[in-house]
Amino acid sequence: MPPRGHRVRQTIEQLRARILGGEWPVGGRIPTEPQLVAALGVGRNTVREAVRALVHAGVLECRQGSGTYVVSTDELAPVVARRLGDDRMTEVIEVRRAFEVEAARLAALRRTPEDLAALDGALAEREAAWRGGRVDAFVEADAALHTAVVAAAHNAMLAELYASVGAALRSTVAQAMGDALTPERYVDHARLVEAIRAGDPGRAAIEAGAFLEPAVGA
Repeated sequence: MPPRGHRVRQTIEQLRARILGGEWPVGGRIPTEPQLVAALGVGRNTVREAVRALVHAGVLECRQGSGTYVVSTDELAPVVARRLGDDRMTEVIEVRRAFEVEAARLAALRRTPEDLAALDGALAEREAAWRGGRVDAFVEADAALHTAVVAAAHNAMLAELYASVGAALRSTVAQAMGDALTPERYVDHARLVEAIRAGDPGRAAIEAGAFLEPAVGA
């Protein structure tokens, strides 16, 4: 029989796999402890420790008298959310800059025709959202464009890490926009897309970094 610590780690991975696979969606309740014991074939204490570890990581939440619920599929997202709650927006922007500058550089080197089509579509939707004048729609469209740039970098680990700051990304843009979309807050992203299309990593990195000075959110 494997050591207990090993069994706990295996159980954590099994629980995480079911969450990531959508068997237990965010907002849903996971099976009871006896049901997990039966389904996973491990002891009650092993299940308890595995669940406790995922609660500590911010993936699960125990609600007294109700059960244990999935609150996130991403263990980094709650950490970022806590940073936002601590009014550390400047740090979030610095992290975005680190991710997005490198993503733009890699995208210029690795983009495919499909990536370019996705970038063109995302850019067009961002422009349409700006013209529509709704801050919430623009924030989502802007985030979608930046996410498309990261996807075009074709680095799975970078994409996963970037997804962890999704809420932070939207918050920095929303903070920069304020209550209304006004001309002085508009930032043109067409040059970034064109630098990626041209296969110019240096220019793409410069364009991506220009959007993310500490005093500017988008």
